Amino acid sequence: MHNRTNGPSRLEPLLRKLSDEGVDAFLVSDLHVIRWLTGFSGSSARMLLSPEKSVILTDFRYAEQVKNEVGIMEAMIVSNGYADSLAGLGFLQGGRVAVQEDHLTLREFGQLTEKLAGLTLVPVHDFFDGFRTIKSDLEVEYLKHAASISEQVLEKVVPMISPEVTEIEIAAEISYWHRRLGAEGDSFDPIVASGPRSALPHARPQCETFRPGSLIVMDFGCVWRGYASDQTRTFALGKAPREAKAIHDIVREAQQLGLDSARPGMRGSELDALVRSFIAERGYGEAFGHSLGHGVGIEVHESPKLGSKSQDTLPAGSVFTIEPGIYLPGRYGVRIEDTVLMGENGAAPFQRYTKELVQL
Repeated sequence: MHNRTNGPSRLEPLLRKLSDEGVDAFLVSDLHVIRWLTGFSGSSARMLLSPEKSVILTDFRYAEQVKNEVGIMEAMIVSNGYADSLAGLGFLQGGRVAVQEDHLTLREFGQLTEKLAGLTLVPVHDFFDGFRTIKSDLEVEYLKHAASISEQVLEKVVPMISPEVTEIEIAAEISYWHRRLGAEGDSFDPIVASGPRSALPHARPQCETFRPGSLIVMDFGCVWRGYASDQTRTFALGKAPREAKAIHDIVREAQQLGLDSARPGMRGSELDALVRSFIAERGYGEAFGHSLGHGVGIEVHESPKLGSKSQDTLPAGSVFTIEPGIYLPGRYGVRIEDTVLMGENGAAPFQRYTKELVQL
């Protein structure tokens, strides 16, 4: 049993926020939020939060699993659909119920309004982000373990790279070894991109062999007990061209600047600007087009956001990535990424793998 909840006290701040926003209940349909709060890892569920009763609803397939995983609230096994089961609770009739506007289908919206007389559905977004941003000690432990699995995988697959294998074969080895080492699976499809394709920030692995003199970007992560990892390193097969080494040095120094400059309470946009300016001053500002980073937790991309327009702050206890890159179309790209825990005095990376340019 991997339930990491500590009883009804975890619900209290959520119920207070419900009251502050003038709604009677919250119907949660995002499985990531459900897992974060209850520990339930099934593929179908709804969660109702209310002062009268909080309950998780799922179907017969998960009747035993929900009993083993969820201790924070009552579980209800449904057979006639979620809307009918919620109507059977009675107290929702005529109430104001918050729903996740980005996780509720139009069909379910219609079913709820039909089955629950006079119900007012109140669309909300980002309701849980503030609660999820600051990680508990146990969440940090899970995140660190996920990171350690992916680092072990990196150690295993890097020696496999040669001109005789393809990107997609290395990506398959990554997924295989994640599971062999205890992960639930990949936190996202692994990125293995070599040669000119390394300049595509989110390249999909292809049946392309690795060519001597090329750069290879490897970006992957896994999920352990519901929590994600994320890391990127860039390698060279054989001797890298001088310009490739130069941009790798810039990205490595920029990433270290991000690590060294992060302080609790600063805005994500402020840290992004510091690192972006460093790269721009060296003539590659246009070649760094994506955000500096993102939060990591139950989801591999969550709050806080580290981008030029982000208003998110980086509080102590938050976990996020720092991942600058330089991408030169048709030639090569470099990205270096760590996942970090923001402490009272700065950011500490989970990853320990070298950030020097390893020439294989």
